[in-house]
Amino acid sequence: MALDPRGSVFAQRGRLGTVDQAEVDEGLRAYMLRVYNYMGSGLLLSGIVAYAVAHTPVLMQAIFGTPLMWVVMLAPLGMVFFLSARINKMSAGTAQATFWVFAGLMGASLASIFVVYTQTSIVRVFMITAVTFGAMSLYGYTTKKDLSGWGSFLFMGLIGIIIASLVNLFLASSMMHWIISVIGVLVFTGLTAYDTQQIKNMYLESDGEAVMHKKAIMGALRLYLDFINLFIMLLHLFGNRE
Repeated sequence: MALDPRGSVFAQRGRLGTVDQAEVDEGLRAYMLRVYNYMGSGLLLSGIVAYAVAHTPVLMQAIFGTPLMWVVMLAPLGMVFFLSARINKMSAGTAQATFWVFAGLMGASLASIFVVYTQTSIVRVFMITAVTFGAMSLYGYTTKKDLSGWGSFLFMGLIGIIIASLVNLFLASSMMHWIISVIGVLVFTGLTAYDTQQIKNMYLESDGEAVMHKKAIMGALRLYLDFINLFIMLLHLFGNRE
């Protein structure tokens, strides 16, 4: 029986395609693991700094009892803009160091939650946040649905939260505070899935190792911000005050 040479060619192409896809999948898993490791390490650093500052009266007084409070509160936001704008011109090592500094400053700014809320409720809300974040990030990673259409809607929601929060600084309305928190939970829950898919898609744009390293850092920053903001919004809703 004569063999059709085309059959062997097609079979070889099929095997090569399977090998290539397997390599892509393995590389993607390694890339996403790096993103989550950076994010998790950043959260751990922030938690340690927040706890240490909150339980050191001298530091609490120095930070929150003086105008230095505004520097500590606004510095993380400034570093987010700085890292986003300069990431392409930084080395991977500098970008990583900047991320750690940001996480440390963020921890210092979050120290006040240990004064406002009970530690039991902080732990409980943190666990709720972790479960919610994990579920939505898994959805964003595994879904075949294109979530890019969520972007503009979620961005508008984020802008609305910022504007409403600034207005409520003057109104001090508990009802508006509650509404902002509810909307914030919805927005940052959606952003978790959206950002995860966007970070995953960034991997498919082939780049060198240094660029991929910086992409992982920026991905970790996006997910870190989603997690922290979701945590704060849930804490507003479910945290027990001291």
